[in-house]
Amino acid sequence: MQVDLQVEGTQVAGLPRFQQAAVQGRRLRRWALGLGGLAGAGVVLALFVGLFAPQSLWQPLLLNQSAALLVLVAGLQSAWWLTQWRTRAINPMPPTALADEELAAPEGWYERLLDRLSQRGLHLLGQIGAATLWLAGWALLTMLSVDQAWNLTLPSAAMGLSATVAAALGLLLAFGLLVFERQLAQEHPVQWPEAGSLAQLTRVAIITLILSALCLLFAGENAVWPVRVAVLVGLLPGLVAVEFLLRAVLSLFSPRREQLEPTLLARSFVADMLRWPPQPLLALQHEMHNRFGIDLRQIWAFSFMRRALLPVLALVAVVGWLLTGIHEIPLQGRGIYERFGKPVQVFGPGLQVGLPWPLGRVLSVENGVVHELATSVGENPAPLQADPAEGPAPATANRLWDASHVNDKSQVIASRRGEQQSFQIVNMDVRFVYRIGLSDQAALAATYNSADVPTLIRSTASRILVHDFASRTLDGLLGEDRVDLAGEIGRAVQGDLNALSSGVEILATVVEAIHPPAGAANAYHSVQAAQIGAQALIARERGAAAQASNQAQLQASLARDLATASAREIGATAQAADSKFNAEQKAYANAGQAFVLEQYFSQLSQGLSKARLLILDHRLGGTTNAPTIDLRNFTLPADPTPARTNAQPGVAH
Repeated sequence: MQVDLQVEGTQVAGLPRFQQAAVQGRRLRRWALGLGGLAGAGVVLALFVGLFAPQSLWQPLLLNQSAALLVLVAGLQSAWWLTQWRTRAINPMPPTALADEELAAPEGWYERLLDRLSQRGLHLLGQIGAATLWLAGWALLTMLSVDQAWNLTLPSAAMGLSATVAAALGLLLAFGLLVFERQLAQEHPVQWPEAGSLAQLTRVAIITLILSALCLLFAGENAVWPVRVAVLVGLLPGLVAVEFLLRAVLSLFSPRREQLEPTLLARSFVADMLRWPPQPLLALQHEMHNRFGIDLRQIWAFSFMRRALLPVLALVAVVGWLLTGIHEIPLQGRGIYERFGKPVQVFGPGLQVGLPWPLGRVLSVENGVVHELATSVGENPAPLQADPAEGPAPATANRLWDASHVNDKSQVIASRRGEQQSFQIVNMDVRFVYRIGLSDQAALAATYNSADVPTLIRSTASRILVHDFASRTLDGLLGEDRVDLAGEIGRAVQGDLNALSSGVEILATVVEAIHPPAGAANAYHSVQAAQIGAQALIARERGAAAQASNQAQLQASLARDLATASAREIGATAQAADSKFNAEQKAYANAGQAFVLEQYFSQLSQGLSKARLLILDHRLGGTTNAPTIDLRNFTLPADPTPARTNAQPGVAH
């Protein structure tokens, strides 16, 4: 219960918390100075480490530990302000009033401005309160430290002996804080009401130090979780700092009275949850009753909810446990159902029902998903980078023999130099397209007979390739053997996988590239260029010979066709003349002189077909009467001298 000094008859000398205020204040001050110094040293050391090793685990660990200590220092200082107020209340100081004449008036406009600003600053400080400003400052500093330590992309690394020493020091500090927390927890609320809240804040620092020490002890090159826990541990002091800042902001809207005993401002609901068993509803109930005067115990709805909470939670837990027996199998997957650890059925896509976990479980298996696997993969493949469409070709597109490739695998093949047997080395890129078999037996075999299907295929393929290429030569690989090479390798690998009951089905085998090593590329290029040149020369000469032969055949064919056409034409002309002669002979025999006359007129008409002539026969009209000719259709002759005639004009006899 708060004490109001303005109420008449108020006696604070008999209250235990006022009697112990001075001792408590000195104790809080020592702890606050010591822990504040450790927190400051941790922040400075973390900044120094960040300059030389920004990806080290030390920086988030030191910053998070310093943030936890700063939260505790904020709580200790907030409680120290209360002890100071109680000390002044039990030992009031007589006010010293200065006479007006003793106060010298400031001279000059600058002195008056400074005096006015100082008065306003003191007035504003009196309105807000130093405890509120200090608490907000500590909260902001803690939040800044946690923000600087937040980096979930830190790599794992071995810490060495220094990590063990730092973990031992952290555990030693945590033990000292544990002793301090036990002392605070044993304080009676009547003698020290704020001891319980300070004990909860001390637990925040203890938990942070213990988790940080565990991260240092278990840190290693292959351990990722210590790095993640070391960063995530800063959430606890960060949440407490956010709550402190909110409380500091909300306290500005509460009226402040100098004669009324203040309450501890650095209380934390998050820190109060660090107890066993956790009592979040009880803490919320006390907070509502203390802050707003609302007693949740008087509301029957909350009482009913409290009584029905455990049965409802139990029912929800049972229903949730039963729902673990319903499994959703995706369209591109299958599921192997295990009942009491024994596979009994292969589920297809859709919703399937079985026993709940752990009595029954479903292992996921692919359903027809096709994969591509290279026989060799680089140790540390470089990340893919997008290349511009208009720019030069990327280095990965270089398929020349004198360029190295990530997926190439070296093989030893047979060779022959003269009469001696030897060997050669070639690089190849062989890829397999595979999937898990569609049958239930294949799904069971792929799940239980092999732990890593790609590694199994790669190791089997490597053994097959070594055995198969030992009996082949480079010329054969680059020539006629390459056609059947992929099929033979695929059948051999599939046979070994079937013998191992792997459940893997090889769909296709693709020989992407086969070429000699980069060192032998230039020599092999020269040999291949000579072979190509010789083959090109032979093909060119064969083409020229074929062209000459075809030209001669063409000329002979044309001459023969021309002679045949001429002979056929002459024969046809002679045959036509003979037929015409026979016809005319028969016509003359039948018609006599009339046929001759008709032929005469016909030939004459053909000869004079384009001349304008008038033909007169002396046999027309008899012997006494001459034929009459109409000369009106005829023009005069070109001679200008008119011709004399005895005939009448226009009429000719």
